[in-house]
Amino acid sequence: MSSAPFTYEPVGATRDDLTVCPPGFHPMLVRTRLGEGGEVFQRAAEAVLTWEMHRALGVGIDATADRAAPGVDVTVTLAGVVKAPCRIIWTAEEPRRAGWAYGTLEGHPECGEEAFVVDRTGDGTVWLTVAAFSRAAKWYARAGGPATRGLQHAYARRCGTVLRKLCADLSEA
Repeated sequence: MSSAPFTYEPVGATRDDLTVCPPGFHPMLVRTRLGEGGEVFQRAAEAVLTWEMHRALGVGIDATADRAAPGVDVTVTLAGVVKAPCRIIWTAEEPRRAGWAYGTLEGHPECGEEAFVVDRTGDGTVWLTVAAFSRAAKWYARAGGPATRGLQHAYARRCGTVLRKLCADLSEA
């Protein structure tokens, strides 16, 4: 674990409210239905907590631990070029909710927080929610403007598509 400071405030804001968006940041909330049942929930939770979902997306993951936990440093590499250093802020491993959020560190193209949460509703439906608040930190992210935010939303939708495929054939009939 490094001691590098986060590049934004308020750190941990997504813990209790995935819809939070502090002033000066852009919000993102993408929710994808994964299936139904306890097996889907368990499979999805494990894939999120162990970086499997991210690796299945085709992004590089360099983490200081095999499983998400507060204080774990993670560098996501996109297209083999863009490196995005982050640190896990919080994790959840509850009977109906599992996931984590990371905050950005120096060198990340954005500054802010992003959460990946799997939850199972009362009717048994399993969902992935990708939520974030962010703003550009690097010149190329600023230059991209709305296109950069569009890419973030596309990435979040792709997370849901990939995770749904990882959980295929597990839904309860």
